[in-house]
Amino acid sequence: MNINFKNISIGSLLGGIVLFLTGFLCYGVLCADFMEANSGSATGVMKETPALWMIFLGNLTMAMLLTYIFDRWAGIKTFVTGAKAGAIIGLLIAVSYGLITMATTNIMTFEGILCDWCCSTLMTALAGGVIGWALGKWGDSKT
Repeated sequence: MNINFKNISIGSLLGGIVLFLTGFLCYGVLCADFMEANSGSATGVMKETPALWMIFLGNLTMAMLLTYIFDRWAGIKTFVTGAKAGAIIGLLIAVSYGLITMATTNIMTFEGILCDWCCSTLMTALAGGVIGWALGKWGDSKT
């Protein structure tokens, strides 16, 4: 299994930045009050100050997953195809995680989970678009 480290590095870094910034916009600004109002009955689960470096590493990991799939298996090299694939992958991961979370915890209401699905889909669509664009612009076709 050959890994193209240049492509993985470029896509992961740019995609991770997009995920981090859009996550802040979605969860920290646009949907902050809604998400707080739709917290479940569990208490004491949110940190007063989140560890931003951990959030960034999580976003970087998601971007790495998207980049690997796009570069290694899908051959995605445009913004549009990256955005479409990113949206589908992001939605499927969010729905899977959200349903399991709803089944096992009281962290969030169903409305909150729906909002999370929308935010996750938007975030991964934009990141996927940027990753696809970057792979087309700077990526090597060698694997």
